[in-house]
Amino acid sequence: MVSLLHTLRDHTDEVRCCAFSPSLLATGSGDKSLRVYSTGGGFTERPFSPLTAHAYGVHCCCFSSCGGFLLSCSTDGLALLWSSDSGELLATLEHPSRSPLRVCALSPDSSRLLAGACDGSVAQWDFRSRKLLSCRVVSEASVVACCFSPCGQTFVSGCTNGDLKLWDLQASLLYAQKDAHDLGVTCCTFASQFIIEGCSLEFRLASCGQDSRVKIWMVSQDEGAAWTMKLLHSLGAQSAPVLSCAFSPDGELLVSGSVDKSVTIYDAKLGTLLHTLKQHDRYVTAVAVSPHQGMIATGSMDRSVNVWRIGGELGQTEAESQQASCQGRKLPAHSRLLLTDWTEEDVQKWLREEGLEKLVDVFKANNIDGEELSRLSKDTVTELGIESVGLRGRLIRRINALKAEQNDSDVPDHFLCPIARELMKDPVIAADGFSYERESIESWIRGKNKTSPMTNLPLQTTLLTPNRSLKMAITHWKSDH
Repeated sequence: MVSLLHTLRDHTDEVRCCAFSPSLLATGSGDKSLRVYSTGGGFTERPFSPLTAHAYGVHCCCFSSCGGFLLSCSTDGLALLWSSDSGELLATLEHPSRSPLRVCALSPDSSRLLAGACDGSVAQWDFRSRKLLSCRVVSEASVVACCFSPCGQTFVSGCTNGDLKLWDLQASLLYAQKDAHDLGVTCCTFASQFIIEGCSLEFRLASCGQDSRVKIWMVSQDEGAAWTMKLLHSLGAQSAPVLSCAFSPDGELLVSGSVDKSVTIYDAKLGTLLHTLKQHDRYVTAVAVSPHQGMIATGSMDRSVNVWRIGGELGQTEAESQQASCQGRKLPAHSRLLLTDWTEEDVQKWLREEGLEKLVDVFKANNIDGEELSRLSKDTVTELGIESVGLRGRLIRRINALKAEQNDSDVPDHFLCPIARELMKDPVIAADGFSYERESIESWIRGKNKTSPMTNLPLQTTLLTPNRSLKMAITHWKSDH
């Protein structure tokens, strides 16, 4: 069941891209602007929207995994990094030759930014320092597609000559799939799940192109062997070039948009067509799937963005609530005070704002003010007589998030463990593609029956991969501070 929720008609030129964070929808257009909407409450546009720093049309936009940052790129040769909370322009990254940029991406741990250019090059920047790491020509044709693998250690580029190429972070070629799409690739994207067995890795990659096909590939490497790319499905439900594709967060669905004005939804594992949507009047240029809320956004040359609901209403999981804490959301007005200066009334107001109304009477009876709140731990919370384990866990996570907002505001968000909201010492990548502190994710897996803390979906494997690049970045940051 797919139903149309909203139609947004704020852009004055064709819509070229759209992207979801856990709480926002961003759209980019040939009118040189980005528009940002809240996904709750009727898709209202944020006060700082539109964002208008690009000199030419916006080709691509994407959010960081945690939702706190928005990246965009344009024909002007610039990749711009924005704050998702305030709309502030945080960084202007210029391609060395100022070649028009057609596509951009952020690594899963947000440590690197990637952009593909019309001169056939791919540029990489370090997120923390904003410094250019490399700019390498990867094709004689324009680079129009690129994406990081869910482990963050490789990326794929797609070009107008039809080739797909797999690279390591040093831009050394690992594998080349010649003529993956006749007449040219238009988009590529990885499913967020991957399989680790010993030293073997498997990823699913989707690509689409001018040949009117959507293809699903298995990208893999066995221990000590070379990388391979095997075609699993070639999907041909659309009758004209396919311009965009996106996996659902659980990897079960694949959505694509085409020049034939249609949007298709496939079962990504079986390769079967589930739905065809035909509400746009012109080419469908962009598709995106929300991380948690069961929604699809489709952008078109008709200047509109349609937002669709997949299935029924999905309730917010505890992991989503935790995710919301790392989006850079604004804290209530009283939180401008130090936590230790909060009154009992401030604490009670904060509980209500965090959806913890059930605890207000308990805190009132125990005269807990900001000083006492800051000292609460797993052990002391139990002494308050809160019987629900889930409620105690939510309270501790909210307190940790609050402390992170107040005391660690200078720490880059991707350096904080999504579970503990503390600076990571031993970051590892789980099967959901997110990085966590090893101790926190191991504890989570033992207590949560092998589900992802970020998506609440089952983890395909409990094996963890050390994130050495993130650990090195954190070490450098600590030495500078």
